Amino acid sequence: MKRTGYIFHPKYLKHETEPHPENPGRLEAIQYRLETSGTMKRLNMLAARVASEEEIAQIHDPAYIHQVKQSCADGVRSLDADTVISAESYEAACLAAGAGLKAVDQVVDGKVTNVFCAVRPPGHHAEKDRAMGFCLFNNVAIAARYAQAKRGLSRIFIFDWDVHHGNGTQHSFYTDASVYYASTHQFPFYPGTGAANETGSGDGMGTTLNLPLAPFSDDAVYLDLVENRVIPEMFRFKPDLVLISAGFDAHEDDPLANMRISTQGFGLITARIQKAANELCRGRLISMLEGGYNHEALSESVQIHLENLMAGTH
Repeated sequence: MKRTGYIFHPKYLKHETEPHPENPGRLEAIQYRLETSGTMKRLNMLAARVASEEEIAQIHDPAYIHQVKQSCADGVRSLDADTVISAESYEAACLAAGAGLKAVDQVVDGKVTNVFCAVRPPGHHAEKDRAMGFCLFNNVAIAARYAQAKRGLSRIFIFDWDVHHGNGTQHSFYTDASVYYASTHQFPFYPGTGAANETGSGDGMGTTLNLPLAPFSDDAVYLDLVENRVIPEMFRFKPDLVLISAGFDAHEDDPLANMRISTQGFGLITARIQKAANELCRGRLISMLEGGYNHEALSESVQIHLENLMAGTH
């Protein structure tokens, strides 16, 4: 039985952004590698669905959702200096958010153990009321709220290993003790948030863990933090579901950052987190694509990520 799910939709390629670094070629490279390597045949192919406006509004203001929809319909080409859109970007973004919801249903129903969502546009910079950093809707945050509101899960652990801090995700849950947000990221770097002293506030005090890293941090640095900071917090928090903001732009060959994770390093990090999920929440783990801008490094890293997810199922 194929216990690792994979979600992709052709509409993700219709979010037309060229010559922007976050472009359809990223997913085309992933699809090509998974098909030619034979990895795709070992995955449980799941169909994405559209997230409704009501589901997206669990995280985003309705007025902002309408703004994105109308901007795409009106032919607007960007929502901010970094975030390019096209006519079909709104539909792609609703399908990207919907992939996380489909994944939640599949893992909660026991049809698969874990899922990787090969989506775009990415999500972790999107704030409640604005686009940021290539992101329209916060896919991981929407999935977390759906898991709680519709599927009865109480505690969600989000690990964001994208090279950029996920400001939108942090802000979504900063005062919420039921969602733990942990992030490794280059610092100081875009978007400027994610200092070590940002640990949550109010009821959420102590459920945000920021691990800001100096440029050129390598596999050893990341694995040490995963094993000695992130995983102990997972065991303390005892989540019902683990979500990963899986950005692969901390890769040593990525052009937009200065980190030194190897392709194999992403595999080792995946294996550690999946093992913890197996022990804590019956392996329930969903990863959603964020960054990664060298197409070869991205596709290789996604493949090894999936190979480790498959190896970690039981």
